[in-house]
Amino acid sequence: MNTFILHLYNLMCNLLPETRCWGLKRTMLRCAGANIGNNVRIVSSASYFLSGPLEVGDDTWIGHYVSIVGGDALVRIGHSCDIAPKVMLVTGSHEINYQECGRVAGYGYSLPIIIEDESWVCAGSVILGGTTIGRHSIVAAGSVVKGEFPERSLIGGNPAKVLRQITALNVKKAPADCEDK
Repeated sequence: MNTFILHLYNLMCNLLPETRCWGLKRTMLRCAGANIGNNVRIVSSASYFLSGPLEVGDDTWIGHYVSIVGGDALVRIGHSCDIAPKVMLVTGSHEINYQECGRVAGYGYSLPIIIEDESWVCAGSVILGGTTIGRHSIVAAGSVVKGEFPERSLIGGNPAKVLRQITALNVKKAPADCEDK
């Protein structure tokens, strides 16, 4: 990612309407080096502070005040995903310094975040580096997520865990035109 262009993107988006100018926002992120799919809708208050690759699949929604922060690790959001307001994706962390003196936050590192296709991350959740969220999963509001989670999982809590598997039996009604691909 070109961090200078990304910084300009963050500044310019403050001047744009929250829920308009979708194509312009996609183009600006592509100019910064991000791989942004077709029909991605990014709200203007979403911000990006990272140097690693950013990939967002087709037909994905990135909501109000979403922050993607980190170092050089990959952030991949699949197609047809919904990232709700105030979600944070943070790839960076630190080793713990056990020494008697100096900062406790030791050497910094980054780990990838992968949110697979057709998943929904609900409001106020924090997704930490080293996380893979399986296809067609839901992250409950306010969760703190780190680790590997299988597809069709309802994930929630702090720390997050699989609350249950999502099946046709525990979903009220699926649209008639929705087929398992």
